[in-house]
Amino acid sequence: MCGGEGTRLRPLTFERPKPCIPIVNVPSIMHLVSHLSNLGFNDIVITLGYKGNEIEDALGDGSILDVDITYVHDKIKLGTAGSVKNAQEYLNDSPFLVVGGDHITDLNLLAFYREHIRDDAMVSIGLLSIDEPSEYGIAEIDINYNIKRFHEKPGPGEIFSNLASTGMYVCNPEIFDYIPENTKFDFAKDLFPKLMQEGRIIKGWLARGNWTDVGNPQSLREAERWKLQDVMYTSITGDFSARGAKIQGPVTLSNAVTIGENSRIIGPVSIGAHTVIEENVLIGPYTSIGKNCTIKHDSKIFSSSLYNGISIGSSSTVSGSIIDNNADISDNCNIENNTVIGPRIVMGRNVVVHSGIRIWPEVTIENGAVVKEHIFNKKYKSGFQGS
Repeated sequence: MCGGEGTRLRPLTFERPKPCIPIVNVPSIMHLVSHLSNLGFNDIVITLGYKGNEIEDALGDGSILDVDITYVHDKIKLGTAGSVKNAQEYLNDSPFLVVGGDHITDLNLLAFYREHIRDDAMVSIGLLSIDEPSEYGIAEIDINYNIKRFHEKPGPGEIFSNLASTGMYVCNPEIFDYIPENTKFDFAKDLFPKLMQEGRIIKGWLARGNWTDVGNPQSLREAERWKLQDVMYTSITGDFSARGAKIQGPVTLSNAVTIGENSRIIGPVSIGAHTVIEENVLIGPYTSIGKNCTIKHDSKIFSSSLYNGISIGSSSTVSGSIIDNNADISDNCNIENNTVIGPRIVMGRNVVVHSGIRIWPEVTIENGAVVKEHIFNKKYKSGFQGS
């Protein structure tokens, strides 16, 4: 399911759908499809909505990941279950796995699928114990894993369980009898209550491992940290130039990366093609830098995501933040933790950006500014609440 606008991730989703946000320089959906392919799920149907053509461009026919992909476009917003209903003609033959296109996970979904096949449920829901379940649907199960109660996004006093729905389901085709056509209809809000009212069995599957829906900047950074942890050794693709630099792996370097004298890179780190890192630069663990970037001398980058074409000025520091394409950060700037900076912004010298700030695309920030509030651009929508 790849239909949502990803408003909670703005400004990163103004110019790309959420599944195309890069994680370690690769569209996030490619990590998901690769994981499914490795488990043996080779026949994939993708429902598309917001900027769906970009997802098609990223994945093609799926052959590069050893899968066969069919695309189904939702002409109107149909909700999660309604979107799957729109693809019914491709899903009628056998039980099928439903996964959000923005999910990053290492869960054994093949075991999930097989468990459902052995049971007598119409639907099985992947459940994961989490510390803060209020942003998810939660479930209560009995000793046989039958779901007895389900509550979407509970408030205080309503959190009867910390088993959160991952939004991953295995469904029998008969669920289509319960989903109306061409109508907005959700699994959690509409379908599951309807099935439980009619006494239909819904099973829970207790998952173990990593999972996130990449719904906000914090979960996006967490997903990238997981993927960087998978980098086991230092690898260099193509040409590489370094003079007196020190690299403590694991680090992945793409073609034509240049690292200046006395710079230090401490992995896990990923650096894209044609990126130039000048002298006396420190790049800390869990950092991803895209292609055609320039990191000028005496700068420091810690646990951050820099996309493509970015310039970081001399003696600037970026900590735990995300910076989108072609942003220009001048000298002596300090970008604090959990900041999200949109594409093509121009930041003057000696700017301080406080933690948790979002800056919209194409904004110019004057020299010496201290940014304590979000900065919007009237050319773009201003909200970042919702899906």
